[in-house]
Amino acid sequence: MKAVFRFLPVVLLPLAFSFAPIAGAQDWVHIETNTGNGAIRLAAADFKPVGNDPQTIPLKSVFDTTLFNDLTNAGIFQMVSKSLAPQAMPGSPQEIVLSQWSADPANAAMVAFGALSVNNGRLVVYGWLYDTSNSTSPQVLARQYNEVANEDMARTLAHRFADDIIYRLGGGINGICETKIYFVSTRTGTKEIWVMDYDGENQHPITHLGTISLSPRISPDNSLLAYSSLGREGWSVRMFSFDLSRNVSFAAGVAGGSNLTPAWSSDGSRVAFSSSRSGDSEIWVADQNGGGAHPITSLKGPDVSPTWNPKTNGQIAFTGGRTGEPQIYIMAQDGSNIQRMTDSGYAVSPSWSPNGSLLTFAWNRKYGPGDPGGEDIYVMDISSKNWLQVTHESGTNDCPSWSPDGRHIVFQRQVGGHTQIWSMLADGTQQHQLTHSGNNSMPNWSWK
Repeated sequence: MKAVFRFLPVVLLPLAFSFAPIAGAQDWVHIETNTGNGAIRLAAADFKPVGNDPQTIPLKSVFDTTLFNDLTNAGIFQMVSKSLAPQAMPGSPQEIVLSQWSADPANAAMVAFGALSVNNGRLVVYGWLYDTSNSTSPQVLARQYNEVANEDMARTLAHRFADDIIYRLGGGINGICETKIYFVSTRTGTKEIWVMDYDGENQHPITHLGTISLSPRISPDNSLLAYSSLGREGWSVRMFSFDLSRNVSFAAGVAGGSNLTPAWSSDGSRVAFSSSRSGDSEIWVADQNGGGAHPITSLKGPDVSPTWNPKTNGQIAFTGGRTGEPQIYIMAQDGSNIQRMTDSGYAVSPSWSPNGSLLTFAWNRKYGPGDPGGEDIYVMDISSKNWLQVTHESGTNDCPSWSPDGRHIVFQRQVGGHTQIWSMLADGTQQHQLTHSGNNSMPNWSWK
């Protein structure tokens, strides 16, 4: 979808873009996912139910399913299928027989197991991670959780245990199982801001404005949500406080013109956004409280959709129309040292990877090597400008957003007039549709 670039005064007065010949070719880009032969082969045993409380079995089912799906979605394990795993449900270290799990057909290098019970309205979970090849000291991880007994908490505890396993076996990178995805949905009749768990569960609205709200961006500490909304004075950048459960003042976002596409610096101290208050849409930067607003671009043509380098906060990528059709650029945080990253076609919606080395964006290359002619998601190595096309499916793909672990991307796909949100590993594999009702777009993955 091209709305992220066109959705400005430019939306109402579309620009006539031209395009130049493509100069580059697809090249290899290294992305940190690993589900092949080199991945750890991991088994997740069904947890042992303990006690007679009627909630135990249904909550155990939710926990088991969520844990297995979380570990499968992580992108770093080769999961042992439930059909190949032993039928045993070891509930403690004394009950597990490691040889059952290391032998064929499971052939697991690691096994997660444990016990679950409900006592006096509390959900108690004991979980372990064992190395099946180490018979003398197999324990890699041990956890105990005790929370209110309900289905949401069963899912939450499975997410926590999965994240603990992912952190331990995934090189010290935090898991994403308790992260959120913010997005735009039409299912209430107007475009409102919604939120869901990373796996598509627990979808619910945040705004109830009855107008058009777009481009949600959550702050690094998850306390504030910046977004664009159409009001009586035109387009403004608004700020919703989760602590206060209401919108709070953001003066920089309502100071004339159309103000759109906000983006947070990774320290939460600044917000970049596009504004047409001085003519063409330019990139502006303001303090977190809306003070100190100033433009950092001033060249002819619209500049929109800023995204900070989260590793350094020293650079901003954005979409610029100064050469005709929109292209991806990067610049220093003060607007200097502008570099064009894409060389032809129609490129929009940049998102910067957590490690600062990669960009993902939507690109219709129109012609050239690979699979031109459709709008797909690409990943580019910033230093070399080598790129990798990661979607090849039908439909129009747009608005990619990195997960905080750098291993996943969430994006929107429009097919047959219907737009839904999908997630995938950053190499384009393991694609999952997350939304199904209404039209859903412009996803933004939380920082943590």
